[in-house]
Amino acid sequence: MSVASAAWPRGRALWALWALLAVLLAPWRLWAFNDFQKCTWQVVLNKFERLGEHGASDRFYDQELLDRVGRMFRMLVDSPIDRHEKYLGFPYYLKINYSCEGQPSEDLVRQGHLTGLKPVVLVTFQSPVNFYRWKIEQLQIQMEAAPFRSKELCSAEEVCVMSWYTPMPIKNGSVVMRVDISSNGLGPFIPNERFYVNINGFLKQEQDARIRFTVGDELLELLPRYFLNAPSRVLWYTVDQSPVLILGGIPNEKSILLTDTNFKDFSLVELSIDSCWVGSFYCPQAGFTATIYDAVTTESTLFIRQNQLVYYFTGTYYTLHESNEGSGKWVRVLANECIKRLCPVYFHSNGSEYIMALTTGKHEGYVHFGTITDGHVSFEMLPRHWSVCQKLAVSPCFIIWAVFISDESTILLLVESEVTPIKKLHHVVSYSLATDDLEIIYVLPEFIPDARGLECLTILGTESYTSVPMVPRGMFFNPYNNLLFIWGNFLLQSYNMENFMYLADFPKELTIKYLVNSFQGEMAIVTENEEIWYLLEGSYQVHRLFPSKSWEIHISLQAMHQSSLYSSNETMVTLFYEDSKLYQLVYFPDEQRGRLVKRLVPVERLLMYKQHSKRYHLERKGGHLMLAFSSLCPFTVLRLRNLPNPQAYSRQERYRAQPPYILEPGGFHTEKSLAVYQGLVYYLLWLHSKYDKPYADPVHDPTWRWWKNKKQDQDYYFYLASNGLSAGGVHIDMDSYEKIYNLKPEYKLPERIFLDKGNSYRFSIFLTARGHGFKTMQSVVMGSAFRLHSRLQVGMVLADPGCLEVVVAREILINRNSVLFSITLKDKMVCYGQGISGHHLLKTSLMVKVVGSSGNCFQNTHLGLRLQVLELEGNLMVPVLIGCPPGKRLAFDITYTLKYNRLQNKHYFDCINMDPEMPCFLFRDIFYPFFLIQDLVTGDSGSFQGSFVLKVVGGGPSLDSIRDYSDEEIYRFNSPLDKTNSLIWTTRTTRTTKDSAFHILSHRSSGIECW
Repeated sequence: MSVASAAWPRGRALWALWALLAVLLAPWRLWAFNDFQKCTWQVVLNKFERLGEHGASDRFYDQELLDRVGRMFRMLVDSPIDRHEKYLGFPYYLKINYSCEGQPSEDLVRQGHLTGLKPVVLVTFQSPVNFYRWKIEQLQIQMEAAPFRSKELCSAEEVCVMSWYTPMPIKNGSVVMRVDISSNGLGPFIPNERFYVNINGFLKQEQDARIRFTVGDELLELLPRYFLNAPSRVLWYTVDQSPVLILGGIPNEKSILLTDTNFKDFSLVELSIDSCWVGSFYCPQAGFTATIYDAVTTESTLFIRQNQLVYYFTGTYYTLHESNEGSGKWVRVLANECIKRLCPVYFHSNGSEYIMALTTGKHEGYVHFGTITDGHVSFEMLPRHWSVCQKLAVSPCFIIWAVFISDESTILLLVESEVTPIKKLHHVVSYSLATDDLEIIYVLPEFIPDARGLECLTILGTESYTSVPMVPRGMFFNPYNNLLFIWGNFLLQSYNMENFMYLADFPKELTIKYLVNSFQGEMAIVTENEEIWYLLEGSYQVHRLFPSKSWEIHISLQAMHQSSLYSSNETMVTLFYEDSKLYQLVYFPDEQRGRLVKRLVPVERLLMYKQHSKRYHLERKGGHLMLAFSSLCPFTVLRLRNLPNPQAYSRQERYRAQPPYILEPGGFHTEKSLAVYQGLVYYLLWLHSKYDKPYADPVHDPTWRWWKNKKQDQDYYFYLASNGLSAGGVHIDMDSYEKIYNLKPEYKLPERIFLDKGNSYRFSIFLTARGHGFKTMQSVVMGSAFRLHSRLQVGMVLADPGCLEVVVAREILINRNSVLFSITLKDKMVCYGQGISGHHLLKTSLMVKVVGSSGNCFQNTHLGLRLQVLELEGNLMVPVLIGCPPGKRLAFDITYTLKYNRLQNKHYFDCINMDPEMPCFLFRDIFYPFFLIQDLVTGDSGSFQGSFVLKVVGGGPSLDSIRDYSDEEIYRFNSPLDKTNSLIWTTRTTRTTKDSAFHILSHRSSGIECW
């Protein structure tokens, strides 16, 4: 079966009754939500030249900056900007509207504008994979959308059709952008919404101005035979890095689904591959099919497998590869190999992405390990000197699955070997890429254990077993919590790859087809017969979501609401996580043409319905019997308290850019004013990138140079604007373009926490008990006969206790029936030494668990039902990255160095042609260098008090002829051990490195003398 929902059940009225009663008894906050209109934001892209065209929507493929805005700035006399600077524009605008159920969007937008509504847009740029080429940073820019009239003919005096617009910025090194839309607090209530607006490097513009795909031809019809009753397939991609997602599995078609918006919209593309048949005696094939079996996407490259053939296609991404033009066509790799499966690598490392191909035939027992760097693909066959089968001394043997653990540079292999024709053994084998060593780390039981009614069972070898053979199909490893899963007609999990637990809630009669992980502590399971199961990592309960009585209740309620997102005849295409929420892509065979729908899987509601269907009773209230539900949740209130300002830990750099003020009475912007907005946003981001330099400005802020000569005239510019005298009808407020250093916490933890060496993160959890939360117990501690015991308990699970430590302090608030848990997470300074900012960070996590809350606690909010305890059923997984975080730098302190050198040498001689960016120092003077440690995220800046080794690594007779020195030259020019009389500087400081090859200096050193 492949349908995603059961047919309408005969007894659905009964389940609908229970569901309706559950809703009736829901807290008042759900009813309050009904007082609001259900409104949603709508966002599309418009090309720069199509600004204001009604109904226009463009694809994001153009990456070239525009120079059309420069002439607008040259008109802005008597304004704070420097008209001689180069201001460029971006190729796209974001066009923003909103809609509410049952009302025309055009009327609503006008109404919102008149009530003061202005959308606030937050664009988050995903940091690049290759940190050797691009700077690793967590960059955001916050903009306010500007109202603009449509160019359509209008008979109204003021406005007919309007929208809000902001520039859609792009930056080098980033192809994945998250766009968060929120309200400024005026006008109607519209919930915040997130959109993925990614660059599609697999599109190009033809000479006739048509946009077409470079990977194949777009198909316009979603025929039923493509999806109806076809099995679902897994979605594989590099997490957080893939701007384009692809999905194969269309029966007997060499076509894929392709999206650059996480399936908010998509295209069906027939691939332009040769599909040749290369079967041979070493590559046996039962038959030929055009189906694309495996599909994997990385930052700029697509991989597919058709039969035994593997192809890749690199997109055109100038923002990533600068001069890269892309593949131009599909490239076939591993041409002499018979590939039976591609295995994804979910996370990048060391500046590259990876993929693995499992081979069969003549090279059975080997893995082809693929590396993708800047769009260049290379494969290496591993192990290097022998096959896995030879090393294990078994034949025949087969590699079923491979998992790459980048932090350990290790590949885990799931290997099957035949002892007899009817007996098979399965091993988990570890292969080290660094040492070429192979080690068996676990041997799977031959049969499925007998759990005897337990939820889980630790496999020790002494337990009893059923007669059902254990048939493994694959493995999954989560690098944040070190959980390894082995799956098939069973589910095993392990935290240390030594001790494995059998999760008995999953029935042995089913077989898992694929796993989907949120990497935030949740996992979904899809079986061969398209059942959906759910597991909260760290717990042992596996819940069936579909088919289930809870699902029947849910679809009955949806039918009552006449929802277009559900049908009695539908097929699930895939299942995936987005921002910790589980989504389905579902196909509906409508009468005219089929349609694909992305819909949320309401995990929380399904678990709540499951709980309520088992725990209810009748209560008499007045003359009526009322249905009441008992809760298993141990608390009624949970809040996060004492959260620190997030930027120091999230490492998010944020800029703010407001549209220029316009003098038009209606408040509507013009094409010229929006072009100025484009240029201002560009220049703000340009200043940010220009600030990435090895020396420090006198003021630690990238925007300082923009306004440093204009700030004293700020009142004059305001006077001109107040009297309608600003040139071009726009006024640029210097305070509207700034870097924000003091963001406040939003009652939630950061998406991930960066911990520098020895740093700590502190927060508190406030819990109010359900019922009586305390009891007294006899005790002889501290001379007291009794002590107070709380029923509320919080547990902590560290993925790497050797690297992190956590301290929990409990404060009992008996008068409030509550407990306050103060939690401190600290790096132990043993797992990471010195490193470059943002490079080679160690992934780990902290899991906070409220005892007794797993699957039992839910929270009602104005945005609907969600799980309590931070949306994760009493479990909170906090990803942690250990190491030198992004956004920190060591910078040459020009200002203090000049001051100190002038003081010590009693004079200072600069270059004849002075450059404030690059001051000169006279070679005859003693040179005293000073450095700063600067935090680009928080704005902190302080003197570097540590030690350093100074080397002259390049030079030349002029600036134009400067070159990098070779290692030999660097040694000769800098080492006191040099015997060739090439040393160019020395110091009176006697401290050296262990080999005495170089001097070690500090801020207290006696200076440098040139020879």
